Amino acid sequence: MSAVLPRPARTRTCSLLHTKFNKCPSPKSLSLSQTSLPLRRRVGTSLSLRRNGVFLARAEEIGRAGSSVSSPDGQSSSGNNAQDFSPAGTCDPVCSIDETSYEDIEASYQPKTDLVKALAIFAAAGTGVLAINHSWVAANQGLAMAILFGIGYAGIIFEESLAFNKSGVGLIMAVGLWVVRSVGAPSTEVVVSEISHASGEVSEIVFFLLGAMTIVEIVDAHQGFKLVTDNITTRKPRTLLWVVGFVTFFLSSILDNLTSTIVMVSLLRKLVPPSEYRKLLGAVVVIAANSGGAWTPIGDVTTTMLWIHGQISTLPTMKDLLIPSVISLAVPLALLSLTSEVSGKGQSSSDVLASEQMAPRGKLVFAVGVGALVFVPIFKALTGLPPFMGMIFGLGVLWILTDAIHYGESERQQLKVPQALSRIDTQGVLFFLGILLSVSSLEAAGVLGELANYLDSHIPNIELVASSIGVASAIIDNVPLVAATMGMYNLSSFPQDSEFWQLVAFCAGTGGSMLIIGSAAGVAFMGMEKVDFFWYLKKVSGFAFAGYAAGIAAYLAFHNLSISLPTTLAHVPFLSGS
Repeated sequence: MSAVLPRPARTRTCSLLHTKFNKCPSPKSLSLSQTSLPLRRRVGTSLSLRRNGVFLARAEEIGRAGSSVSSPDGQSSSGNNAQDFSPAGTCDPVCSIDETSYEDIEASYQPKTDLVKALAIFAAAGTGVLAINHSWVAANQGLAMAILFGIGYAGIIFEESLAFNKSGVGLIMAVGLWVVRSVGAPSTEVVVSEISHASGEVSEIVFFLLGAMTIVEIVDAHQGFKLVTDNITTRKPRTLLWVVGFVTFFLSSILDNLTSTIVMVSLLRKLVPPSEYRKLLGAVVVIAANSGGAWTPIGDVTTTMLWIHGQISTLPTMKDLLIPSVISLAVPLALLSLTSEVSGKGQSSSDVLASEQMAPRGKLVFAVGVGALVFVPIFKALTGLPPFMGMIFGLGVLWILTDAIHYGESERQQLKVPQALSRIDTQGVLFFLGILLSVSSLEAAGVLGELANYLDSHIPNIELVASSIGVASAIIDNVPLVAATMGMYNLSSFPQDSEFWQLVAFCAGTGGSMLIIGSAAGVAFMGMEKVDFFWYLKKVSGFAFAGYAAGIAAYLAFHNLSISLPTTLAHVPFLSGS
């Protein structure tokens, strides 16, 4: 009589989209940069299983090779190193569900109601009809553009409910706004001139992001970040809390906060067993990633936008925002160190598990890739050319290097730039293209100027305006917030490196830590560790707000007392005035 082996339990970490079709992508097809973008994308409605499933699959891919997979009871079972990936188009044990689970999800899956979609389409059609009415648009251009922008932004916020991709909505909104602008403008030639000017500014940011994303993807493909993560060996809970926080802080200052979060949370999955303590460590990673990106021009997309357009410069920003950014991290770390999960006895951490081996000459690629990112501000200061020129120069150098070191190695084609370009998050870049073009149309029509005048008359305190932007960024995407602020206030109102622009850079960068959905880093952490929104709100949001407020207070105190980092660096030729 043969024994019947029990069917192994299978996890439900597939995304809803893949569950719907009862299949998962091969983990080999997933890459870090499919979820990484050097910007803090706000995803107020990104609590969906579809997006979280992608993060989970990527995290498990990083930690699975040569490592152990923790079971629900806390025991770990050794993974088979020789079986790193499932065959393409099939599910592996991490990203799969059995028939019962599929039936359960199918039964609980509620299709989007046609009523909501019909209302959205009706609203868009109504706006289009108004746009066709040239006389009404000519007389009420500002109102028409505000209505269209509101409808488009609502479509972005509720993309999951409407099942519309926000990139497509953003692009349609951008074109629609410029059409309305053309109807109400004095002549077509004026609009064409405005579009040409706006396109030049927006393209600088797009090219910058594409270059940065590709460089990060190449470094990650060579497992270059192992040089950072493999050196964290401490097991003391309180010490590990601070080490993880500041390693993430400085890593995020040269990479985007999403990439830094995925790398560090993947490391935590190898260092610490599933527990409340590991969740707190992950929350620290989110706070540190957002704080670390706020004090360098290349650390966050909003600071990059302000830097490219001349609102802030390199050295003054780093000098004036470093200490507030450190404080915005140190305060939550100090408060979290007092919690029972960190200070309590009995905490234990597992040994570092084996991970994927670094690709050949991975250290060289890591050094050149990070050097290319750091070289961008220096290139701008030396040549006076826009920052995106320095970024694509660094990409070109890395391209030639990888072609040379992997020449004739057909099995390592995925380590070269052409393959990396196919893995980067292009739809995310197109989303920002749509948003920035939309905001530029509002600026050209004078809508943002009128809004700035309204705020000046009702909220004369610029510190309060900047602080409000940070609070709003915990809910709303900070890219359009900062882009709108840049359109509302020009350099004649607030000159370069003024208190207002530096506060905007700091607040927009760190404000997203107050809610787990306030930044792409938070959403990545939520998906990888299955953290509940209300758990973060209860356990972490108060500490994050304390750090945010302390950072603002520190900046105002240092600014008013003329206290900053030593100014001897100002004499360095390639940094002064850059």
